Amino acid sequence: MAMFAANAQTPGAESENNRRISDYLKDNLVDNAVVVNAGMGESLSVHGSTMTFKLTTASTNNQLGLYEVTLAPQVSGAKLHYHRFMDETFVVTQGKLTIQLIDREVELAEGGIIHIPRFTPHGFYNGTDGEVKALMLFNPPQHREDFFRGMGVILAEEPVDPTKFLQLYHKYDSHPVNEFEAARILQK
Repeated sequence: MAMFAANAQTPGAESENNRRISDYLKDNLVDNAVVVNAGMGESLSVHGSTMTFKLTTASTNNQLGLYEVTLAPQVSGAKLHYHRFMDETFVVTQGKLTIQLIDREVELAEGGIIHIPRFTPHGFYNGTDGEVKALMLFNPPQHREDFFRGMGVILAEEPVDPTKFLQLYHKYDSHPVNEFEAARILQK
């Protein structure tokens, strides 16, 4: 412990050291709460889906993103894909959401939850005749709201440019899984 031994101190230095030690032992409390009431948040509508940003990359310091998705009847939210750097969780708040996994489909009714860790292929859709609402949690969010904004712009173009679509997917940590990749994964 000799490397931490104090040198000769000048008058008043002891009280300065005590103050600094005290600073190391205290928590600096702040009010950084983010409050989002019902109906609040930026909303985007694309092809029968509405996405409302509740907690964003900016509001959580890239710790998590919480988005409310509303899917019209018989609408796909996303085809089979995976993420390398984020986990995704769905909480169904209305209706029945179908989650496609690599080897099965899971139907989640209101109150159902599924956690999808990174590198887990998944997709989701509303296969019912009623509206479906779910909360989507991304951890960390990796600027997911920019992905949704970009998706709105790209899908509004006629015709949709698949190169732009794939570029957006890759930039925001979404990686499509095709039938051949799915078959290879299932053979392992």
